[in-house]
Amino acid sequence: MVIRMYAVRFSVFLLFSLLFLDVVAQHRTVVDFNDGWYFLLDDGDHHDEKDFSSWRLLHLPHDWSIAGEFDKANPSGSGGAYLPGGMGWYGKQFTVSYDPTQIISLAFEGVYQQSEVWINGRRVGTRPNGFIGFQYDISTYVYRDGRANTVLVKVDNRAQPNARFYTGSGIYRPVSLIVKPKVHLGDPFVKTGPATHDDAILHLEVPLENMKAGKKAMLFWELIDREGNVVLGRRVAPTRRGIDGRQTVFLDSVRLKNPNLWSPDFPYLYQIRCTLTQGVEAVDVVTVNSGIRSFRFDADNGFFLNGKPTKIRGVCMHSDLGALGAAFYPQAAMRQLSMLKDMGVNAIRTSHNPTAPGFLDLCDRLGFMVMSETFDVWKLQKNPYDYHLYWDEWSERDFIDHVKRDRNHPSIFMWCLGNEAQEQWHCQALGTSIPRRLAYLVDSLDGSRPTVVANNELSSKNPILASTEVDLIGYNYNHLKWRDFPTVHPEKPLIITESVSALATRGQYDQVPVDTIRLWPSRWDIPFNGGNASKHISAYDHVRTPWGSTHEESLYLSEALPWVSGMFVWTGFDYLGEPTPYTWPARSSYFGIIDLAGFPKDVYYLYQSMWSGKPVLHLLPHWNWNSRDTVDVVAYYNQADEVELFLNGKSLGKRQKRDEQLHVSWRVAFEPGELKAIARRNAIVVQERRVRTTSKPEILSLASEQQTIHGADGLAFVRLTVTDKEGLTVPTANVHVRFTVEGDGTLLATDNGSPTDTTSFSSSERATLNGKALAIIRAVNSQGRIRVRAEADHFDPVYLDIPIQRP
Repeated sequence: MVIRMYAVRFSVFLLFSLLFLDVVAQHRTVVDFNDGWYFLLDDGDHHDEKDFSSWRLLHLPHDWSIAGEFDKANPSGSGGAYLPGGMGWYGKQFTVSYDPTQIISLAFEGVYQQSEVWINGRRVGTRPNGFIGFQYDISTYVYRDGRANTVLVKVDNRAQPNARFYTGSGIYRPVSLIVKPKVHLGDPFVKTGPATHDDAILHLEVPLENMKAGKKAMLFWELIDREGNVVLGRRVAPTRRGIDGRQTVFLDSVRLKNPNLWSPDFPYLYQIRCTLTQGVEAVDVVTVNSGIRSFRFDADNGFFLNGKPTKIRGVCMHSDLGALGAAFYPQAAMRQLSMLKDMGVNAIRTSHNPTAPGFLDLCDRLGFMVMSETFDVWKLQKNPYDYHLYWDEWSERDFIDHVKRDRNHPSIFMWCLGNEAQEQWHCQALGTSIPRRLAYLVDSLDGSRPTVVANNELSSKNPILASTEVDLIGYNYNHLKWRDFPTVHPEKPLIITESVSALATRGQYDQVPVDTIRLWPSRWDIPFNGGNASKHISAYDHVRTPWGSTHEESLYLSEALPWVSGMFVWTGFDYLGEPTPYTWPARSSYFGIIDLAGFPKDVYYLYQSMWSGKPVLHLLPHWNWNSRDTVDVVAYYNQADEVELFLNGKSLGKRQKRDEQLHVSWRVAFEPGELKAIARRNAIVVQERRVRTTSKPEILSLASEQQTIHGADGLAFVRLTVTDKEGLTVPTANVHVRFTVEGDGTLLATDNGSPTDTTSFSSSERATLNGKALAIIRAVNSQGRIRVRAEADHFDPVYLDIPIQRP
């Protein structure tokens, strides 16, 4: 876990693109190092560059690929969303003044990929893995006499394809400058032992770095509740360990009475504040968040959290943020997680690589259990230039760094060692040895969470399934085999690591009966040429991949079978790349429960009806059809016995869910007017929903999801809707809209949720998809006002003002 600790603040200002830092004390200091970078997209050698006048000034994080043009010829292919890679250079100048006994480090949370770092023309290090955070000690590389230091970072993402999905390119996660005393604390690790609401055992381990003979070091650590009260304080002496006895650590265990236990419904966080002292002097201070909880997996009865049976209701999430690409924006991630929380999701799988530390911070705070995944590829390749090229040299170091960085997050409940590894089929020895080694590392570095591997080969020939070292059995898909699991693997608990892979475009409906299930493609390795020319897919939940299921099939089984600990649906949001079953011009997935722009598809309300405590009655589709059409009308509902449907006041009958069915439906001959659904419980009306035929599109409407932007770099997600004269959204409207932003903001991106729209996300023009589009606005000042204008031919322009306030 990256430690964000501000015991002493730097005096920081930017002048002529130089960052001046004055360290005024010995304590640890962490400085935001994201401003004042220059960027050049070029494959020359610039490691000794000092003149950035022709480079582009920007603020990190940054993904250069997302601003590129979609092009069928780009070597990233459909997996990489047909966006460009290339090689880029980042440069920055800064001065730093600090005690020469202090250590100064440069910490990167994520650079994709093949990064090399130089300070003042001297090579500091390289890291091929684009998902792993890393830091370099640059104490001996920087000038301390007032001269400007130059840092240069080369990022090489030319070799394509190197992943099966969109990765982005560049320094796409934050960068920090860390100054700490020579004798300092390593990252604390807080582990929860047995825990109940009556008491809990906490174990603390804190390394001591660079301690030699001299003043005796002591650790004083405090547990602080979320109101800021110190719950307990302890003083600990160091101890030696390791084969040679050279590693110095502080170890402590304590029993806490009446703890507040962390859970998705009550994500209570404590702080652990660790102070290193030598004599009477406080030398170093580190603070980390911690959550107290206990959990276990049971082979017969699934998952238990804090002693209660709990179904894991999760979704898989790639790390891209839609139109923003791979660049990590906390507010955009918060938006995604908030929508999932409202749907009833309580768990996230970080498929298929380590996520941003800021994402895990949000999971801690919002209450999501996380299955943290390190590798999509082991030693055997899936793509020509993927991680298999670096496995032998880097995999153990990358894995250790991942576990050590993230093991303090209370949200993490499982370590997933790999996904659909080729070693399931092609090498018995590697399929045995690799999970054994990774599981051993987890146990030695953590020891408080189980391990799992996501398997899509479920035969007895898969050596990974036979592993005794991996704690859980992970199934990808294969929903027809879930019922027989207790007889096939009676000794281990089951978690569905990946499920469903159903396909849909938001707001698109075919006149194919809803109970007619179509498999697109017919087989994973056969090109698909079916569907329609638009390459949109019906949102009725009746199109799926041959390896997957409909949403209803897997959802029912996951909830009904007690030995299924839970499942992770593929996927929570659409993501860039893998536009199954299509290729160009389709460039993003159809799998999501929510589309790429953040507009829910209809199945969102199916899950909400099953997973949340919210009352739900959702009616689909829209009611804009032709006079001779016969339309399937579907309702998702809960907290009711039945639903009755009316068309223009005439009852079309009552329906109740039967057997394994999680919806009700009617076949209706279209006539314009109003559909009304009434849900009743014990003959009492509990909810009503109406869908009306609209008139022609006449009005553009703007609404911001954020009433106020807080501070510079804050985001606003502005929704554009096309309505008729009565203000009803026209569900078939595809209008070409132009956005303009004035004042103290800038337009970052536009989107509409369409998997086939090849307009660049950086474009200010966007066609709506089925009546909706999105503009993402970024504040450039810490206070002020932003005006957003939207216009289209034959429509009056519309304006929206968004204030910016200091945070």
